[in-house]
Amino acid sequence: MEYHYLTQIDSPDDLKRIPREELPRVAEELRDYLISVVSKVGGHLASSLGVVELTLALHYTFDAPRDKIVWDVGHQAYGHKILTGRRDRFPTIRQYGGLSGFPVRDESPYDSFNVAHACTAISGALGMAVARDLKGEDFHVIAVVGDAGLTGGVALEGINNLGTLQKKLLVILNDNKMSISPNVGAIEGYLNRIVHGQAYHRLTTEVEKMILSVPRLGPRLLRLSKDLVDSAKTLLIPGMVFEELGFEYVGPINGHSIEELLDVLARVKDLPGPTLLHVVTQKGKGYPHAERLPVKFHGVTQFDVSTGAFHKAPAKAPTYTSVFGKALCELAERDPRIVAITAAMSEGTGLDEFAKRFPDRFFDVGIAEQHAIDFAAGLACEGMRPVAAIYSTFLQRAYDQVAHDLCLMRLPVTLALDRAGIVGADGPTHHGLYDLVYLSALPGMVVMAPKDENELRHMLATSLQLNGPSAIRYPRGNGIGVPLDPDFKTLEIGKAEILRDGGDIAILALGSMVYPCLEAAAQLEALGVRSTVINARFMKPLDAELICVLAAEKQFLVTAEEGTEAGGFGAQVCALLQDQGIPASVLRIAVPDRIIPHGAPNLLHAKYGLDVDGIRERIQRFISESPSRFGVRWRSASHP
Repeated sequence: MEYHYLTQIDSPDDLKRIPREELPRVAEELRDYLISVVSKVGGHLASSLGVVELTLALHYTFDAPRDKIVWDVGHQAYGHKILTGRRDRFPTIRQYGGLSGFPVRDESPYDSFNVAHACTAISGALGMAVARDLKGEDFHVIAVVGDAGLTGGVALEGINNLGTLQKKLLVILNDNKMSISPNVGAIEGYLNRIVHGQAYHRLTTEVEKMILSVPRLGPRLLRLSKDLVDSAKTLLIPGMVFEELGFEYVGPINGHSIEELLDVLARVKDLPGPTLLHVVTQKGKGYPHAERLPVKFHGVTQFDVSTGAFHKAPAKAPTYTSVFGKALCELAERDPRIVAITAAMSEGTGLDEFAKRFPDRFFDVGIAEQHAIDFAAGLACEGMRPVAAIYSTFLQRAYDQVAHDLCLMRLPVTLALDRAGIVGADGPTHHGLYDLVYLSALPGMVVMAPKDENELRHMLATSLQLNGPSAIRYPRGNGIGVPLDPDFKTLEIGKAEILRDGGDIAILALGSMVYPCLEAAAQLEALGVRSTVINARFMKPLDAELICVLAAEKQFLVTAEEGTEAGGFGAQVCALLQDQGIPASVLRIAVPDRIIPHGAPNLLHAKYGLDVDGIRERIQRFISESPSRFGVRWRSASHP
């Protein structure tokens, strides 16, 4: 498509110079550009396609960045980035050194609030509105929230507080009936009733017109009938619930009609208190493949625009996610107590097959991780064996529930933590780097990390035999490609596995770092250093006996983990040795204590020394800098 208008837009001011009647053409160009770029670099497509007209209308009506637009989640903000001076950099999105896939304050003054986890926009926007009023300033604050975001407790808390404070703030409810998976729950049914209740709105409007048309008596009759009308509205218009919470409710309106959006935004922008504008959109709008398969086109890799086919190299091994999902189905066939819980991520966590095979034992609770954990706790109290499959980064939202309601009651709930470690293009909001630390701090929690997909199966079976809480953390993407045992094994809790025996140093590797450490050990042996390699298996409890023996024998240990260095696996090993009074030199290989940017996982692993070369080089450097603490002669590859 030839871009007549889009190439002229470097800021919202440029957009405002385009005649209003030409905005549908701008929408076509913006949508085409989104599809063209994301098909080449990947990203979150369907959500951004669904809000093209809304994005244009917001920037045409309001004066960003003076007016604050807060996007919930951020999957829908690609068009916003393009219209706010980042069009030429848009092809770098989600690549190392390029644009973030989410709004980021450090990236642009138009990004008023960092987002990526859902449900935060209303609370953040309310804080801005209160600050505005305290400082005596005058600007608009707009929160754009998806209907799925209303299932989250934070969003409902924000609504409650906003309704109480009565601050001037516009909440736009983008209702597309989707999160990543299709929406579930009572709130989804409620919004659906609003959308289908418009005949009543039209009827009451016509009745009011008829009453007012009565000569001389019309206004008086309307006043007398007000109580009756309000009672009927309360009973028959679901949108009245928002009004009972203190909002001016407007809608639903067609989110793909720029004319209607502009007219309504102009009408509501200066309302004095909280306003909720209900906008109905279609996820994937304008691209038939995304309209038909919005889940598939939520987050995409490279694809062919004409066919919608994804460009993926044949997988050499199944993903950890799929192995987990299949293993859970096998175990559930044998044990009717097993139930599965997800927080709006049935496909992403590999539970879609479980949902089909065991619909009565599958529960999608929506974007509500805190509820998911307490729900699991209640199930466990009554003898069930719940498995809550949640991305590592999202479990952070339910930490209090894990501590207070799982650990204090010692309940047998399994936490299956997908996307642990560095996840790549989604960046710092999605890296699963902290679970090892925050979970191992809790008394009674067992924390495991498999070295490969086969061990993941055994850890899942093991966790379901425990009489207390446990967590299994595993990485995103494909497994190693090892054969899968036909039967499940129960692992001994807190016992590591010796994979390679060498007399010089010991490498204690956890989870995804085991195979890189094995390869690094092979390279080190060629350089004259013989390494014992341990598959630690457990972050908590540690195999204290083995670690102490190794430290006493070798006096030189390496720990390796794909988690934060601060308080992580290596730190726990050091604390153990100190407590036991065992002197040892320990090299900790981990993710540094800083914000890790977005980028391809292999690039980030190399940058932070977590790949084979990085592990080998760091060990080699440590030995060369500590000759008095290393009992063999070091030989480099160039000086045998």
